[in-house]
Amino acid sequence: MTIRYPRPLRPGDRIGVTSPSSGVAEKMRARLDVALRDLERRGYEVVVGRCMDGSTHISAPAADRAAELTAMLTDPEIRAVVPPWGGETAIDLLPLLDFEAIGRAEPTWVVGYSDMSTILTPLTLLTGVATVHGNNLMETPYRTPEGLVSWLDIATAAPGESFAQTPPGRYRTARFDDFVGHPEVRDFTLDAEGTWTRLDGDGDVDVEGRLIGGCVETIGHLAGTPYLDTSRFAGDEPLLVYVEACEDNAFTICRHLHGMRLAGFFDRAAAVLVGRTHAPDGPTLTQHEAVLDALGPLGVPVIADVECGHVAPYLPLVNGARGRVVHTAARSGIVQALD
Repeated sequence: MTIRYPRPLRPGDRIGVTSPSSGVAEKMRARLDVALRDLERRGYEVVVGRCMDGSTHISAPAADRAAELTAMLTDPEIRAVVPPWGGETAIDLLPLLDFEAIGRAEPTWVVGYSDMSTILTPLTLLTGVATVHGNNLMETPYRTPEGLVSWLDIATAAPGESFAQTPPGRYRTARFDDFVGHPEVRDFTLDAEGTWTRLDGDGDVDVEGRLIGGCVETIGHLAGTPYLDTSRFAGDEPLLVYVEACEDNAFTICRHLHGMRLAGFFDRAAAVLVGRTHAPDGPTLTQHEAVLDALGPLGVPVIADVECGHVAPYLPLVNGARGRVVHTAARSGIVQALD
């Protein structure tokens, strides 16, 4: 499968905002307005869809959400689609999305993480269009810490370009900032120190492959279905697979990862990147141990505490990009090439 990259986002382009999963509660609207104004100040025209209601766990009925997302992804005037955040049950959209029409259309950048993985990963696997697992709209106003890039940096890059990211060495212990009391917040509170950790042993890592992955709690339920089939993805190239957990305990994450491995999701993995998490350990099993229990049999490097999950700051990864991961005692980082 050939990977296709959307053309670079430029000032004057339209960005679509819709909620394929959860919408925005009224108390969070001030933060949404801040994020929308930031995009407009950068010179983009923002198109806000109708599926934005935040009174329940879904922004609209599944058919409406699927129709709006498909319309945005097949509209040649909309060059990027970014949700406010993830949610809980985007899985109900998958049988309703017109993947054939989306695949025929000119590629559009789609951005997000958490429950948006339920859309992003199948979209890349089924159509070959690159997607960005990175900060959502509500995190877009944050200033990007040194060593990282934002989804906008990626979406404005031309096909063939490459970019490097390195761990900043600090992260946020609180799950979220207070968007209700401080909707204008633009600086992450990175109050703890930490960097990448190799779980499967010692030794330097220097490995390349195509990136694919997502949130374990959401894409784990797609294991064994066509929506998570990596067998035809990127030809015979090795894969750099990334996974991350939001809140499930270590036992649940362990079961999910075992199931994904048994379904073949990791068959071509040259390495696995694991996002830092606030999810709880079990009484006899930590989150790190859960990953190693399930993925140790792969016999490939497993690197944890990567900034690719729910713990700020955010290290965006491009599904479909060619990546090179280096992890040594002296340095760690990832280079992604849009080719």
